[in-house]
Amino acid sequence: MWTETTRAQYRRDDLRYASDVSDGEWELIEALPPTNRLGRPRTTELRAVVNAMLYVLTTGCQWRQLPKEFPPFSTVQRFFYRWRDAGLWQTINHALVMRVCEASGREAQRPGHRQPVGQDHRGRRPSWL
Repeated sequence: MWTETTRAQYRRDDLRYASDVSDGEWELIEALPPTNRLGRPRTTELRAVVNAMLYVLTTGCQWRQLPKEFPPFSTVQRFFYRWRDAGLWQTINHALVMRVCEASGREAQRPGHRQPVGQDHRGRRPSWL
């Protein structure tokens, strides 16, 4: 439920788009995309690419309909598919989940650990089984 504290905490008025990552969010994921040491130096800012990806995912627009403030849609699309194929999205998700677990004081599970089928996170069977 939204309270005055949580409403202020999650307000995104200072960002260009509500889907853009904040400075704190960017610090968490900035180091995760691998850098390519071969070829030309990168000219596209990765934060702009991530913001464009989140814009597409949030609004549901087509790649070609990205606003002009973002990098070219073909660049954003290429990064998205390359990171998907490399498993980077899963790595980012896992890192963020572990950070939330540590911040809440829960024990972080090792990568690849799954709960047994038919049990919830506390080890109990759901009532519908």
